[in-house]
Amino acid sequence: MTIEQALLSFTVTAGLLTITPGLDTALVLRTAAVEGGKQALLAGIGICSGCLLWGAAASFGLSALLAVSGFAYSVLRIVGAVYLGYLGIKLVIRAFGSTSSISPAEAVWAENRNRDSSLWLKRGLLTNLLNPKVGVFYLSFLPQFIPTGVPVWSFSILLALIHATEGLLWFLLLTNATELISSWLRRRRVVMALDSLMGAILIAFGLKLVLDKAR
Repeated sequence: MTIEQALLSFTVTAGLLTITPGLDTALVLRTAAVEGGKQALLAGIGICSGCLLWGAAASFGLSALLAVSGFAYSVLRIVGAVYLGYLGIKLVIRAFGSTSSISPAEAVWAENRNRDSSLWLKRGLLTNLLNPKVGVFYLSFLPQFIPTGVPVWSFSILLALIHATEGLLWFLLLTNATELISSWLRRRRVVMALDSLMGAILIAFGLKLVLDKAR
């Protein structure tokens, strides 16, 4: 496989994986619908930054530890599950626990007005980094597209950068599409449904991490 063939094959494959519905897409969509496009893009940047860090870890062989060490994998798995569960429960409580006369979306905006904007960046980054399966995925996925004779570290970073760029473009597209129907998405019942659905998804992913011990 030549360098050109490897880059083309990876770009197409990673692009298809990027647009496949999953936790990252759900997180960005919910954030865009309820908290605004800027916050959604920050969450997307955090997720893509996590991809770059996992790519760097894979190129150094650090993520190999997750594939061979049951203890290291289990620790990261439990921490990730707790974090996802915390975010999910918080969203469910927000969806059903508000008795205010203002809409849930207005309550979210008021709550977030004085917060540091880096909150959403950190949320996206931690959601990605605390998922050990992302590390194992990079370790098994990237080597398939590294031609013989190229510097492994730099080429791995290049592939991770391509994946992160595709992810960022996808999140930007989702955010812009969401803005077109933002007035409908921010209705009380819609926001409650989005928060409860996203909370359930996060809790489900957390439980899946707890129950799935296979590496």
